[in-house]
Amino acid sequence: MNLFADIRSLVIDALDVMTAEGLLPAGLSFDNVAVEPPRDAAHGDMATNAAMVLAKSAQMKPRDIAEKLAEKLAADSRIDVAEVAGPGFLNLRLNVAVWMGLVTGILGDAGYGRSAMGAGQKVNVEYVSANPTGPLHVGHTRGAVFGDALASLLEYAGHDVTREYYINDGGAQVDVLARSVYLRYLEAHGQEVAFEDGTYPGDYLVPVGQALKDKVGDAYVGTGEEVWLADVREFATEKMLELIREDLAMLGVKMDVFFSEKSLYGTGRIEAALNALEGKGLIYEGVLEPPKGKTPEDWEPREQTLFKSTAHGDDVDRPVKKSDGSWTYFAPDIAYHFDKVERGFDALIDVFGADHGGYVKRMKAAVSALSDGRVPLDVKLTQLVKLFKNGEPFKMSKRAGNFVTLRDVVEQVGPDVTRFVMLTRKNDAPLDFDFDKVLEQSRDNPVFYVQYAHARVRSVLRKAKEQGIALTDTPKIEDGAEVAVAKKLAEWPRLVEIASRTHEPHRIAFYLYELASDFHALWNRGNDRPELRFLQDGNNDSSAAKIALPRAVAVVISSGLGILGVTPAEEMR
Repeated sequence: MNLFADIRSLVIDALDVMTAEGLLPAGLSFDNVAVEPPRDAAHGDMATNAAMVLAKSAQMKPRDIAEKLAEKLAADSRIDVAEVAGPGFLNLRLNVAVWMGLVTGILGDAGYGRSAMGAGQKVNVEYVSANPTGPLHVGHTRGAVFGDALASLLEYAGHDVTREYYINDGGAQVDVLARSVYLRYLEAHGQEVAFEDGTYPGDYLVPVGQALKDKVGDAYVGTGEEVWLADVREFATEKMLELIREDLAMLGVKMDVFFSEKSLYGTGRIEAALNALEGKGLIYEGVLEPPKGKTPEDWEPREQTLFKSTAHGDDVDRPVKKSDGSWTYFAPDIAYHFDKVERGFDALIDVFGADHGGYVKRMKAAVSALSDGRVPLDVKLTQLVKLFKNGEPFKMSKRAGNFVTLRDVVEQVGPDVTRFVMLTRKNDAPLDFDFDKVLEQSRDNPVFYVQYAHARVRSVLRKAKEQGIALTDTPKIEDGAEVAVAKKLAEWPRLVEIASRTHEPHRIAFYLYELASDFHALWNRGNDRPELRFLQDGNNDSSAAKIALPRAVAVVISSGLGILGVTPAEEMR
């Protein structure tokens, strides 16, 4: 059920009638005709741009089309007023029965707002993908929440979604991890150790060093890297992945696939990806221009194997193999995305930290080339998170060594607050996370405000049960404040589709706050006007009808919070 889609169908039907009657020329396309909320709520309940978008092709004045369309629409029982505004916009006011029918429909449809727009398309959402060298930090937290909420949103809109974590275990950083764990291993044997620059000094490796000692005893003590490096690297990586999985579980994030970068090496998969590009004439031997800002004296031209990424929208071509024959960092990333394409995904989404902004064009070019433009790649960048507590920047985590961990944040405020707050800004906007404010019980705290709305509804239902009130799905809507809540509920399916199409789950959080605001306004209005209260003293039938609207609010809030991965509050403490 989508009321905006229903009214748009009404508009299209009226335009078809006008065409049949000769009021509009035949052959017009109605694809760009939209029905949406008016910019000013005082202008009506919905507005259509039909006359404005059809005027040029119809060779008619917009207002002439709007006036004829208004006559057709006003004849429908759902429309109370169809009013032409300005040069040809058409504002509509709906009959109150429409709003009551909407509430009845929501209460009868647990899936209200779900969409089939995704049509089962297979979408891969890759997010977090942190190096397996330590616990997840607060930047990873934002990426994890954003990616997970986006995946849930896409599923809600009808897509077949795979949540994926790319394990960066093929580079030099895992050797550094192994050496750092080896130091903790020696420490577990009672030796004094020093962490040099480039190693990981965090306390989180202490239990890993002890676990290594428990496994191998003193077998590696006093031996060279050639003896222990490979084994310790594998052992340490697996322990770090266990830690990362635990961190993600604390946040309510569960991946479908963990893909190892290491699995691409020595298996022919990198070569296969580059061969596919070479077969398209996109791999060549060449010398790149000096980077911007380099003087000729600083630049040493070297022949390298290059990917002609400029053929697919990149600024410059990119090296995939160094002059010494080793792969660049880009080569396994190409192979990884080639694997995704080969797995049959219809669309790919990568969630990167803001520091990977320079990687966007080359990855888009690679996927475009590998899929012949068939598979779109959307790269979403998550900006930095600044943490505050007691008015001061939140200090570093000792156990992490040099950063604030995901665990630090979740232990302070819980997973629900963490997730909601991380979605109160668009992903590419910086986010201030104030530990005091996110726990504040006020309208200024969107987490509290939305949860309080749901808890208020649950409180009303508990009282109704105590009073023996039999619930009904037929609402009683009379006041403008009640209509305002119903109008906001009507926007939910439309909002879901917009947020899904734009890959912007923060829109869900914004919407929930607006819905909660309208609901709280209605609640407060009841303090002054007893006839608007949900529980009517001595009149169970009226109470049951009044309760229908807040019950519908709870349905939508619960669905929205579910997309965000937040548990709806039953009561506020």
